[in-house]
Amino acid sequence: MARVCVLGIFVADLAFWSTRLPEMGETILGSAFKLGPGGKGSNQAIAARRAGAEVSLISRLGKDAFGELARRTYAAEGVDDSRVADDPDHGTGAAFIMVEEGTGENAIIVTMGAAGQLTPADVDAAADVIASADVFATNCEVPVPVARRGLELARARGVRTILNPAPAVPLPDDIYPLVDFLTPNESEAASLCGRPVDGIDAARAAAAAFRERGVGCPVITLGAAGALVDDGAGEAGRVPAVEAGPVVDTTGAGDAFNGGFAVGLAEGLDARAAAGFGCAVAGLSVTRVGTAPSMPTRDEIDRLLSR
Repeated sequence: MARVCVLGIFVADLAFWSTRLPEMGETILGSAFKLGPGGKGSNQAIAARRAGAEVSLISRLGKDAFGELARRTYAAEGVDDSRVADDPDHGTGAAFIMVEEGTGENAIIVTMGAAGQLTPADVDAAADVIASADVFATNCEVPVPVARRGLELARARGVRTILNPAPAVPLPDDIYPLVDFLTPNESEAASLCGRPVDGIDAARAAAAAFRERGVGCPVITLGAAGALVDDGAGEAGRVPAVEAGPVVDTTGAGDAFNGGFAVGLAEGLDARAAAGFGCAVAGLSVTRVGTAPSMPTRDEIDRLLSR
């Protein structure tokens, strides 16, 4: 079985649905509320596990009800949480999610909580699970020095690396050469490049800029248009999205893509094929409500791709 190691955070998702998003200072009535597991690293780990990989997660949790939710989730999903430390001094993180009915579009506020206290030493303590993985994935919800340490350890041990630069934060120049696959969406790519990324040509230019900084293969996700993959084999190519049904909730779609993309790479697919697999995972996830609960199983992914 393919092996994926994820460095990232868990937060409890507090999701609210309404006909529209409120303006600042405005109170509106919502139609639904749901509490569930979330956090980019945690979501990506669950997506990868359901997609067929053995998965280990490196993180921190508070000793509280949200932390207990995380532990129950990992036990139910079969995610190895032996490198998820308990932090007695900080609470588990949370995310406030507003979802617009009809479009499924969302706005999110995240507080990292205990996972924001992760240090490079925590990553060093998990060097064995990083070394045993086929693919190591992290993102920018953990402190940048922590993500960089994970990338360094993976690269030193010959493990392929994915950095999902979400949320978009300034990155030091020396982190890019540690990244085999950089997976921003259009807005994150624009933030990192300092110019708009609003179409396929702009995405190609952004990907070329990332390659110049040392990234092995930029993969820019384009929402309903799929993904742009610049693997160095000729012109960067667009991988189409995979439609699985009406869009209900786009929250977590990027995490679904990244988890699926990591599994595709870990199973030996090339970058474009792995991106297609990730698009199928994301395509299924947006037809359901929630983040981690919306991640599809391998059987569902295979059935969709066989259509």
